[in-house]
Amino acid sequence: MASIFGHALAAYALGKGFTKEIETWKFWVLGICCSILPDADVIGFKFGISYEDFWGHRGFSHSLVFALLLGVLVTLIFYNKKIITRTGLALILYFTICTASHGILDAMTSGGLGIAFLSPFDDTRYFFPWRPIQVSPIGASKFFSIWGIKVLLSEVIWIGIPAGIYILVNTFFRKRNERY
Repeated sequence: MASIFGHALAAYALGKGFTKEIETWKFWVLGICCSILPDADVIGFKFGISYEDFWGHRGFSHSLVFALLLGVLVTLIFYNKKIITRTGLALILYFTICTASHGILDAMTSGGLGIAFLSPFDDTRYFFPWRPIQVSPIGASKFFSIWGIKVLLSEVIWIGIPAGIYILVNTFFRKRNERY
């Protein structure tokens, strides 16, 4: 998996593509939580759920169906008065993309068993052919090691730089559109 820092940065960058009217602290916190939440499935290890099971790590919680369900649920709970508006649809889209970005980044890592993108319809696990991101260790004690430093360095290159470029380009076009 990518680290929580990489997932959070992806959610932040994705949010910069939305209108300033919906960019609130709640928007940012919920987007970042959506981008990290799929990894809550690691709790299954404590209950004897195998990695490759439906509820196992990188299983259903990393799927596109889960991303959509979470996007709708978060918008219903935290923005229920806006759900049937254009803003509500934008919020569903944002929270869905933040959640889906988790699986996408994990499919670009150097370890694990792959991502069940199509679960619950198909539990096949997939990786992308190009996997430049170092897989993050599970557990804080392992993360604060040489392995964790290697993960962060690969994320700076493969998540941080593209996110920074996206934010700069988006900011440029926003400012340009405000002048006209």
